[in-house]
Formats: sequence, C-alpha cells, structure tokens
Amino acid sequence: MAKLQNDLFLRACRREETERTPIWVMRQAGRYLPEYRAVREQSDFLTMCKTPELAAEVTIQPVDLIGVDAAIIFSDILVIPEAMGMELEMIESKGPVFHNPVRDKSSADKLKTIDPSTDLKYVMDAVALTKRELNGRVPLIGFCGSPWTLLTYMAEGGGSKNFSHVKKMIFNEPELAHSILDKLADVSAAYLSAKIEAGADAVQIFDTWGGNLSQRDFREFSLRYIEKIIANTKRTNQPVIVFSKGVHHSLGSIANCGADVIGLDWTMDIGEVRREVGSRAALQGNLDPTVLYASHDNIRLRAREVLDSYGHGTGHIFNLGHGILPDVPPENLKALVDFIKTESNSYH
Repeated sequence: MAKLQNDLFLRACRREETERTPIWVMRQAGRYLPEYRAVREQSDFLTMCKTPELAAEVTIQPVDLIGVDAAIIFSDILVIPEAMGMELEMIESKGPVFHNPVRDKSSADKLKTIDPSTDLKYVMDAVALTKRELNGRVPLIGFCGSPWTLLTYMAEGGGSKNFSHVKKMIFNEPELAHSILDKLADVSAAYLSAKIEAGADAVQIFDTWGGNLSQRDFREFSLRYIEKIIANTKRTNQPVIVFSKGVHHSLGSIANCGADVIGLDWTMDIGEVRREVGSRAALQGNLDPTVLYASHDNIRLRAREVLDSYGHGTGHIFNLGHGILPDVPPENLKALVDFIKTESNSYH
C-alpha cells in the first residue's frame, strides 16, 4: 500500500505535532460540486453508493478539486438497515424513506443478522478501490451512523420533526429499543472493522440525532452504544471520531468514551470545549456551514475566529460544524481550505 504523503489529519487526530491545521469537511463529496452532479445525472444515489468505481470517483473529487487533507468514502449511514432487510428509497426532495418502519417487536424480529464484510461488500470494495486510487495522497475516512441515529430513521421511516415514533419506543418499550440498539452496535463495530481492514485510515461515528435526547436519555440510548462500537472495533492505530450534533451537555462523557477525536457542531465555542476536554481527545470543527455563503473575506475572518478560539498547539482538525450545503459555491470552500493551509501554521 502506498505510503501516505500527507498524514497531517492522522497526526492531528492523535494530537501529535503538525506544521499546520488539517482541514476536510463533512459531505465534501456532494452536490455543491458540478463534477459530482455530472456523475449523479447518470446514476441514482444508491446506485452510486453500490458501484465502487462511482463511489471512488466522487470520494476523490474534493481531494483533486478543493485540496482537502482527507477523503471520506462516499456512502450513506442507512446502508446498514437496508442490508438488514429494510426497504430504503432516496427521494430527491424529501431524503431517505423506509417503507417498512420498525416500530414494534414483530417488525424488529424481521431484521436480519448480517455480516458487513459480505452483505455490504460493495462498501469494502469502494474503500479498497479508493485507497488504491488515492495512492497515498491523503488518508481515507470510513464512517457509520450511531445506533441511536439509525434507530431514529428506522422507527420514523425517514426524517422527522418531533421523533414521536422513536420516542414512544424508548419510553414505552425500552427493552425493545435496547435490543435493536444492541444489534445495531454489534453490526456497526463489525462494519467499521471491515472498513479498516479494507484500508480506511480513520473512522467517524455520526450521531446526528443525539441532540434530540435529554442528557439522561443520551447516555442511556446513545452514548453507551457508541462506547460499545468503539470497544469492539478492530483497529491498530486508526483514530475514531465521534460527532454528536447538539450534545453540549455531555462533552466530558464523550471524551471518556474511547474516541480519539470529538466532532463539534457550530453552536459550541471550540476554545471552551478544549478547556473542558483537555488532553483527553482532539477536536474537529466547527465553522457554521452557512458562513460559506459569505464573501471570501468574511469566510477568512470567521475561519480565523475558530483558529483563534482553539488557540495554539496540535489536536485540531478544521471542519464545518455540519455538512456542507448543496448550494455553496465550490470556490468558497476552496477559499476556506486555502486560508487554513496558508494561515494556520502560525498556530503551531
């Protein structure tokens, strides 16, 4: 396997010295890029996920076009429940829809036990192919959704405003919720392990809906299963990033869950979090994604505020506080990346 020419991201994850701050952004392989849209016009979203050559092509686009310091494999968190037997449809204007939601024991009993290395082999093939085609330029990140976030989509049948079905389950049938979450944690650990074996240099757990739980329920229904995934993921020195959106109240607990890096949304002050977390984990984030609608001067100003807030020293991976939005001009992201590459060395 080709030796990494740029390992800044991995060194920052491990809180080792770096000459500047590395940068990548969530959803960087996506609709804001005309080159991505050209590929997408030929294939639907799930076909792209399931075709290793297409997944590799769009994964590498932001490395070549924008100059980010890490690639993240093009896929979706919902491939796990789909492989377990749920009928998934990606509707352009609406997002993901499960036509057979899991809301009771009988529907939960229909979920298949899967082996990700065979049942999701197309993802592993995409990781291996991307790794080969990157040829050591930058590290490759694999990912999964947290069990709580997956269960939310599975119970709601898609996105939701009030999360009534999944909340009914945790309050009225907590044993059922725990049994599904436990199964999802086992599958997710095996899935991340298989991605690492296929060549992923780091993995991220997306807990998109963690912030919809109270502090008590977050620990019971989300964090304990994230901990289980981390404990059971087979890795040598590949870092694990945990991104729990909207979870201000449990950053100390997340820092103790086994994660090497904590991803932060844009509503947190990264400097304050650094003081709270100390040397327990590196931090990733956390520019407001909508800042990329601003002028280049304003983007640079806001980016410097994040760098200033974090302060000097290693352990910071620059990122947005959530995914890049599809109508952001690519040149605005390029301006951000170029700014971090040229200006962040003074913080090291």
